[in-house]
Amino acid sequence: MYFNAEQILLAKKAFAHAEQLATRYFRTRREKLAYRYDVKTLAYLEDHEVNERAFAHLCKYHYQKDHAERSEPHFYRVCLQDNRILDAVERAHSFIKLDPLMLYIATHEIVHVIRFECGESKFDASQEEKEEEERNVHGITRSILQSKIYQDFTLVLDCFSNRYQI
Repeated sequence: MYFNAEQILLAKKAFAHAEQLATRYFRTRREKLAYRYDVKTLAYLEDHEVNERAFAHLCKYHYQKDHAERSEPHFYRVCLQDNRILDAVERAHSFIKLDPLMLYIATHEIVHVIRFECGESKFDASQEEKEEEERNVHGITRSILQSKIYQDFTLVLDCFSNRYQI
């Protein structure tokens, strides 16, 4: 299953909204994020970017302009797993809507990017550190989104609490 044109537009809007919310929360400028990440849907992912265990995940890429250059510019790719996202919405039988789920996913991934860029977490961490980072990012994402009042959004937040495993 792949996102259709309407769902791709919804994902773009979710990431734009999530950027606003996350940059406000971290008190950072949106321009700093502008060239730090991109978003790809399943139809455009490389084989190594497909992940059957997540709704989305980050890959980190380095630009190599010149071997003499000391700092390696990098960016992150948010790899949306359309099939997993659409399957979760379908299995939830209308309890979980795509709009709030996409906003949660977008906010969660942008929080990761900001934390990596600010040095609050390391992209290349041990498995134990990655699990701790996931717990931290879930908590931050909940804090950012709890103040938002959306129909059907509370259920999405509950699904990502410690009580449930999606």
